[in-house]
Amino acid sequence: MTSLDLALVGNGTIGCLVNPRAEIVWGCFPRFDGDPVFCSLLREPSREEDFGFFAVDLIDHARDEQQYLVNTPVLVTRMHDRFGGCIEITDFSPRFRQHGRIFCPMMLVRQIRRIAGNPRVRVRLRPAHAYGRHPSGSTSGSHHIRYLGTDLVLRLTTDASITALLEETPFFLEDTVTLILGPDETMQGSVAEVGRHFLEETAAYWRQWVRYLGIPFEWQDAVIRAAITLKLNVFEDTGAVVAAMTTSIPEAAGSGRNWDYRHCWLRDAYFVVNELNRLGATRTMERHLAYILNVVAGAADGRLHPMYSISGRETVDEREVDSLPGYRGMGPVRAGNQAGRQVQHDVYGSAILAVTHVFFDQRLVQRGDEALFHRLEALGEHAAALFDQPDAGIWELRGVRRVHTFSSVMCWAACDRLARIAAHLGLAGRAAYWRSHVTRIHHAVCERSWNPKRGSFVATMGGDTLDASLLRLNEVGFLAADDPRFAGTVRAVERELRRGDFVFRYLEKDDFGQPENAFLVCTFWYINALAALGRRDEARALFESMLACRNQHGLLAEHIDPRTREQWGNFVQTYSMVGLIGSAIRLSVRWDQAF
Repeated sequence: MTSLDLALVGNGTIGCLVNPRAEIVWGCFPRFDGDPVFCSLLREPSREEDFGFFAVDLIDHARDEQQYLVNTPVLVTRMHDRFGGCIEITDFSPRFRQHGRIFCPMMLVRQIRRIAGNPRVRVRLRPAHAYGRHPSGSTSGSHHIRYLGTDLVLRLTTDASITALLEETPFFLEDTVTLILGPDETMQGSVAEVGRHFLEETAAYWRQWVRYLGIPFEWQDAVIRAAITLKLNVFEDTGAVVAAMTTSIPEAAGSGRNWDYRHCWLRDAYFVVNELNRLGATRTMERHLAYILNVVAGAADGRLHPMYSISGRETVDEREVDSLPGYRGMGPVRAGNQAGRQVQHDVYGSAILAVTHVFFDQRLVQRGDEALFHRLEALGEHAAALFDQPDAGIWELRGVRRVHTFSSVMCWAACDRLARIAAHLGLAGRAAYWRSHVTRIHHAVCERSWNPKRGSFVATMGGDTLDASLLRLNEVGFLAADDPRFAGTVRAVERELRRGDFVFRYLEKDDFGQPENAFLVCTFWYINALAALGRRDEARALFESMLACRNQHGLLAEHIDPRTREQWGNFVQTYSMVGLIGSAIRLSVRWDQAF
């Protein structure tokens, strides 16, 4: 049965998901949000007449194992047959510095190497186009096959038998074959030599990148894998960070909560920038900040949308795709996301909190100045005016608008950071102006979102229900950790939203009924809240439990079934991996205390 026990390989231009049998089941070309050339993840399990995948079959297969090369996203799968034969498949996308810039082409490299015995293999490369509606046609030459899509032509260059590939006939693997799938361009030099060179340079690039990360003493493997995965979700060309590589993996079985996450949410930007800063990944952080600054600069009258395309466009229209049945047949499959048209007031705080780094972080090349501050003030004016107006909220409710506490708090945060930036720039008058809004909004939220009967803040002004975003009140600076109202809110959340080791984002019915699975990042927020309250032993135990929920490659999706611990939702989920990094850094013993 199809599952999310998948590995991610990529390079900042494309990202592909590989199952334990080395079948590529998902991959969009020419970029993250493109047409899924490999889409068997959203089809029924592969059949002989099926298409939308890239498989390497070992005849008489007996067992397999799979792992990443240390500190890289280079994936190695070993397969053994019943007669002692063994092969090794190495999958990666090239990424390294060349001619003074990052070389990260729309390219996937597969090396198949004989390890032992006399293995026979069959290669089945069956690209799709038009969202799995049609198999790609093909033409061939002496050492390549061209796959023809609607708007894209891919070329497979190889030293394997072209006939064996076209007819999918098994062949004995005598040594190593290399398959390079990429642009329709003639390859210069031996494909084997090109493959070896790309592998060596790519592995060296990633190991060098990891060397400069500021990682905690404990849980290093988990943090490094999460950091590499976060880096793979950054679209190199613009600096956008996608929420996930996939579309329409349901949040729970048969729930209909199937969304396209191959886009960039401004809300995520705040969390991503914070953790990249903590890791010391300043170059990646700068790329993403540049994307956000471009979005801010293009905002008409300072109005922001919750979500943008990876190229920075404002809208990504949502449509249902009838050519793909969905994950385990659980449709619908959607392309685009309606959230981009929603009203979500917290985006003003998210954008300003992210951009605040350019005013205070002296490592960055591009520094904030008075002109940028005044541009941000336009966003702040919207935050100050909209903090008590209804919106769809952080959870993007589609059927109702309310005055969400988290949105109000993030509007407060927008004004608070503007006051701090103004003071930093020596603009005393503007600092006083924004502090007046800070005081006004803080007072209103405390008056209208605090529920004395519950002894906690609640999800909406004047409401009585809870949601997990309230766990962020300390981290954004709205409440001090020793404020009894924060402790009361955490107690209320754990009493009402915690199920076993997991915290739900909310439990009331929404447009699709009552949520069945837990949103993973909410548990990381809870862990951080416990740590802030001094309950570190509880936090560490729960964090270890969360680490045990990762798949065999250390990766997390968006949701988890609290009963079976099966992962659900889009994959790999940036929010979840960022949450893991943040909690690990907060909970780890310091390096100077470790010995």
